[in-house]
Amino acid sequence: MNLFFIFALIMLSILYGIVGMRIIPTLQISYHWKIVFWSVLTVLALMPITPIILRSKGIENNTVDYFSWAGYISLGFIVLTFLAVITKDFIYLAIGMITKLTASFGYSVEPVEPTRRDFIQKMLSIGILTTTGLSTGVGLYNARKGAKIIKETAPIKNLGNNLDGLKIAQISDLHVGPTIKKGYVEEVVDQVNNLNPDIIAITGDMVDGSVNYLKTHVEPLKDLNAKIGKYFVTGNHEYYSGVDQWLDETDRLGFTNLIDDHNIISQKGDSFALGGVTDYRSSTIKPEHESDAIKAFSKAPKNIPKILLAHQPMSIFNAHKAKVDLQLSGHTHGGQFWPFVYAVRLANPYTAGLHNHDGTLIYVNRGTGYWGPPMRIGVDSEITLITLQSKKNEFIHENS
Repeated sequence: MNLFFIFALIMLSILYGIVGMRIIPTLQISYHWKIVFWSVLTVLALMPITPIILRSKGIENNTVDYFSWAGYISLGFIVLTFLAVITKDFIYLAIGMITKLTASFGYSVEPVEPTRRDFIQKMLSIGILTTTGLSTGVGLYNARKGAKIIKETAPIKNLGNNLDGLKIAQISDLHVGPTIKKGYVEEVVDQVNNLNPDIIAITGDMVDGSVNYLKTHVEPLKDLNAKIGKYFVTGNHEYYSGVDQWLDETDRLGFTNLIDDHNIISQKGDSFALGGVTDYRSSTIKPEHESDAIKAFSKAPKNIPKILLAHQPMSIFNAHKAKVDLQLSGHTHGGQFWPFVYAVRLANPYTAGLHNHDGTLIYVNRGTGYWGPPMRIGVDSEITLITLQSKKNEFIHENS
């Protein structure tokens, strides 16, 4: 963990440092104001990591959460500013190369006067700060306005007619913690209950913090109502926050914890197996929690459909080997805010929506909450309502 903090501090120093070097000199401010700006930037660079260090030492309180708010918002702002600065530099580089190329063909371009160049640089920097500041505000609003209800139909091969139309409400990546508290959770509970689902599934990363500190804030989850039952599987953040204690807590809240196991869901003689696996990389922290879909369904009847709850989309390969019909996952947050959607796509086989993986359907929830910077740009938070459909035809539709 110490190596993680060292790496994080190095990356934050580089990120904030580049923004400072590319923005502050162009503002044409006095030496004293430069000192103020660099001092503020240094403090802001320490803010995102400081609360994480304190929580790792067992220090959790409102003051630490205030630091989290300030640190995460500044991080989101700086990341957007960094991307804007890098984009500007590439454009300048491209213009320079084009200028040299045209000069080689005998077309000369008048050099820009130094005073005019400095003015342009200053205006560009102010424009970047204004744009990224407004974008941060929009992202904050989008993250805090609540989750969007996404409805999807999943055709399940050999699903009995008496299970046709069964509804599963999926919550994923709620991340109750420094910036998501009881009020947000209560809104989610109300939204889910209004859907009148048959089954409620939380597919991991419910929390970021200890049971002792967050118990009050997750308490509303006990009021989630489902006709058949409520189910929970672990995400990677449960393992950072005391997985055994959280499994006890989800049990107290009325959830059935599926730890590489399954339940048989039956209605009027028709059945399917609802299984759950631990987080894809859980064994690196708790070896006995190795994620295994084949084990989860080992004692399930062979002739009934299988639906798997698995936090990470990476579990789809193991799920396919276990002949799972549908996997419900989260973890990716859909990228959370542009342009990180592209990086997330590189790291995961599926990022968001419904897909067909060689005959095994997988739905990836974009996250009911958010993690880190309280920002969502171009990617909404979601609560998913999956309706099971009794069909034998091949699935051809894909969401992206």
